[in-house]
Amino acid sequence: MLKSSSSPEPFVVIDNVSKVYSTPRGPYTVLEGINLTVHEAEFICVIGHSGCGKSTLLNMVSGFAHPTDGFVQVNGKSVTEPGPDRMVVFQNYALLPWLSTFDNVYLAVDSVYPNKSEAEKRSITRDHLAMVGLSDAVDKKPTQISGGMKQRVSIARALAIRPEVLILDEPFGALDAITKEELQEELLQIWNNYRCTVLMITHDIDEALFLADRLVMMTNGPRAKIGEIMTIPFSRPRDRDRIMEDPQYYELRNHALDFLYNRFAHDDTE
Repeated sequence: MLKSSSSPEPFVVIDNVSKVYSTPRGPYTVLEGINLTVHEAEFICVIGHSGCGKSTLLNMVSGFAHPTDGFVQVNGKSVTEPGPDRMVVFQNYALLPWLSTFDNVYLAVDSVYPNKSEAEKRSITRDHLAMVGLSDAVDKKPTQISGGMKQRVSIARALAIRPEVLILDEPFGALDAITKEELQEELLQIWNNYRCTVLMITHDIDEALFLADRLVMMTNGPRAKIGEIMTIPFSRPRDRDRIMEDPQYYELRNHALDFLYNRFAHDDTE
């Protein structure tokens, strides 16, 4: 059957991907037969229990790891190594502690845009720190700012080089509940402006339902697979209070909870 011309082309393609590690006890299969297509400017959340290979999967999109079988493509190109078209924001911020917030962002801009003028690079850096509300903290070192502010710097650094894909590995997992909600709101506002493609790992169902277009739910490892993909139907821009008043929100939440804690309950004795 011919594909409809109105169908968007896949932007990220994960095709029959498996990942096997060699161990003293023999081969250990983390992921097996993963198939996922993501469209440009789509916001995808990946959820599953510890050990299901979420980070391994997104590391193969970022280029930090390579599939044992299958392939990963971004914008029609095979992923073979890390590149500035795919930027990662980690839970632990990954900031250089001896540099100011300004210099942490500037370093990325300077590395990716060496031919831009000094004035242009400094302007890009200032603009992205302002975007995350850190104009008054440009001279502070990471040790002088809060966890939420550190994560804002990480997001500004990632977006300053205009990546095609933004990969978020539990970026708000270490933050308190209030700061987490604030940054979720800010992330959505930024994404609404940038509309880059986002792949985000989370352990928080409510976070996924608020942020994502689709929620990819992983089965348990080893040999983890994509168990189910849930489409999040709420229109954008999203309002947290309005969403949480929608009965469909609790239907989706309960469905995800059932998947994670009944159908694929984690066995802590493994």
